[in-house]
Amino acid sequence: MLLLLSGVLSILQGIAGIAKDRLFGVPRYYEYRFDLTSWGWIHLVVGVALVIVGVGVLRAMSWGRAAGVTTASISLVTQFMFIPYYPLWSISVMALDLIILWGLARIAIT
Repeated sequence: MLLLLSGVLSILQGIAGIAKDRLFGVPRYYEYRFDLTSWGWIHLVVGVALVIVGVGVLRAMSWGRAAGVTTASISLVTQFMFIPYYPLWSISVMALDLIILWGLARIAIT
């Protein structure tokens, strides 16, 4: 369920970025500075992938856990790179992604 939640949050973040919402600040000097629309598309694609994988994990598909770890890791990295634009949201979603990674790794070990 957390994968689905993280996916929905990333989709909403992506839609806000694509719509050029004034919610996000634009840092002046940042290594990973992209156009806000580009960030929107990145988050939208990652969010859709998270939702698809979340459904796979809920259905206990054989590829679910590995894909869940991979997509949650990608989401974690993209949120980390997005911190200067909207720190509280990014850190919250990063925490959620870490919980997802811990949960999927814990299931894989036991």
